[in-house]
Amino acid sequence: MQINRLTQQIQFIIEIDRLKQVMRQTLLIDGSRRENSAEHSWHLAVMAIALVDYAPQGVDIFYAIKMLLIHDLVEIDAGDTFCYDVQGNHSKAEREAQAALRLF
Repeated sequence: MQINRLTQQIQFIIEIDRLKQVMRQTLLIDGSRRENSAEHSWHLAVMAIALVDYAPQGVDIFYAIKMLLIHDLVEIDAGDTFCYDVQGNHSKAEREAQAALRLF
């Protein structure tokens, strides 16, 4: 039983590496290139740690960090949908739901 769980966890770890290949519209601060979704999630998680002093009382920072680190994993299958992409946003929820079923 544990070996099967470990195998699934390792497969998941290998699969989420693909998030590094999902390019976003956002440029890095220095303007040198577009960021990928893995960098985006990492940066948000580190920002949460750095700014935790400004969070409302009772915020579970560990839970928030976990959510920030996984919130874009569905983009591995669904891709990143730019907020101004009207057509892409019509199917975004369905594409992301299908990706979540496969990934999680």
